[in-house]
Amino acid sequence: MDALDRLAEPGLDLLRRVDHLLATGAPEGHRLWPLLRRMQVLPGDALRAFLDLQPAPLATAGHAVRRLVRGYDDACAALTDPGLWTGPAASAYDEARSALLRHLDEGPESLVGRIESTAGYADALAHWVEGSRLAVARMLAEVLGSAEAVRVLAATAPGGNSATGAGAAAEIATRVLSVLGVAYDGAETLLRQWSPSLTESAWRASTGGPVRYDGVTRVGR
Repeated sequence: MDALDRLAEPGLDLLRRVDHLLATGAPEGHRLWPLLRRMQVLPGDALRAFLDLQPAPLATAGHAVRRLVRGYDDACAALTDPGLWTGPAASAYDEARSALLRHLDEGPESLVGRIESTAGYADALAHWVEGSRLAVARMLAEVLGSAEAVRVLAATAPGGNSATGAGAAAEIATRVLSVLGVAYDGAETLLRQWSPSLTESAWRASTGGPVRYDGVTRVGR
């Protein structure tokens, strides 16, 4: 359990009240409006969805993916020995063996390269979730102790003045959606940065003539 988990219950209760006050609209011209148009969600629902993001499963996925490299290492070791035989068949086998070695583990575009990139992306996402949850927790702690929170609680109590609380609710909503917007911007940045390294690993055939193996003739490129 981290700081955000500990603040989740009081935070969601406050934001439920905020959402209730905003159901009839935020004050005209308030800086909340651009955030609502961008995020397309009220702050309570936004926080509820964000709480489901946890770093541990992503970190575990990164470790699990890296363990796959051992199998590729074993396959590459078995392909390293070119054999002692000679002749056309041996040459064809050597070309196929070399091409397969390149495809398995030679550079970032190989299968191993893509595995390492996938694990790295999972690690980066785990760090993003951890840092974003801390930022949201800090914001919630400030909001829960703010004068706006007091006004929202008073406005949503029996007999409270909802008109007075609407402005306070808009201020809280602005802070919540602003921090969550920055967090999601970080996720989109990570995706743009890692996308080139996460594409399918294309087969890189040899540059020689036709190579026949496993009953299939492949023409080198």
